[in-house]
Amino acid sequence: MDAFNQLARPPVRFRAAWHALGSQLRHPTGVLGHLLGLVMNRLNARPNRVAVEALAPRPGDTVLELGCGPGHALALAVKAVGPTGTVHGIDQSAVMLRQAAKLNRQSREQGRLHLHLGRFDTLPLPAGAADGMLAVNVAYFWQNAADVLREARRVLRPGGRLVVYVTDAVTMERWPFTGTGTHRLFTPLDLRAMLLAGGFPGDKISIRSVRLGYGMTGLVAIAETQPSRPPR
Repeated sequence: MDAFNQLARPPVRFRAAWHALGSQLRHPTGVLGHLLGLVMNRLNARPNRVAVEALAPRPGDTVLELGCGPGHALALAVKAVGPTGTVHGIDQSAVMLRQAAKLNRQSREQGRLHLHLGRFDTLPLPAGAADGMLAVNVAYFWQNAADVLREARRVLRPGGRLVVYVTDAVTMERWPFTGTGTHRLFTPLDLRAMLLAGGFPGDKISIRSVRLGYGMTGLVAIAETQPSRPPR
C-alpha cells in the first residue's frame, strides 16, 4: 500500500510526464494517441457495456455518443438500435475517429453509423433528433460543462435520456496523472451538481456506483429531459 500511495504522489521530476499522459487522454494525437486508443478500447470495455445498458436503446432509436473515442460503445449501440436505427459519434480527436471508423467499418458503409469531428457544445444534429446520448469517461475534460449539457438537452427529444459514466474521484485520486490538472474529478454529488447546472431536472437524475474490480469504482448517471406535455 505504501508503494501504491507513493505512485499516486509521484516525485516532482515525473510530473511533466504524467501531465503529458493526462493531456493525451484528454485529446489523443499522434502515435502515442493511437496507442492509447488501443489501450482504451480494452480498459473501457466494461464501462462502455454498463453505459449502453443504462441507456437501453431500442430498435429504431437515434443515439449520439459524445467523445466516442476508438468506437467500442458505438458498436454496442449500433447492435442495440438494429437496422432501422442510427448512431452518431462525435470526438475532438481525429486519431480516435480513425480508430472508430476502422472498428465500425461495416456499420458506416451501411449508413447506420456516422462519425463527426467537432466540439461537444456545438453538436451536428438538429433539435430533438436523438432518443439517447452517451458520454463515457469524457466529462472530466468538459471545461464548459454547462454549455455541453445545454447542447445535449437541445439535441435530445422530450423524454430523451443521457447517460454519463465517470470513474469515481476516490479511485482516480490514486492515479498520478489526475493530479496534474488535466482531469476534473467527480463524487456522486459533483456529478449531480454538474447535471443540474446543465439544466436537467433534479427529479430526472439518478446516479449509482458500479464496482469494476481491482478496487475501482465507477459512477453511472442517468439524466432525462422533461417529457412533452400531453395535449389538453
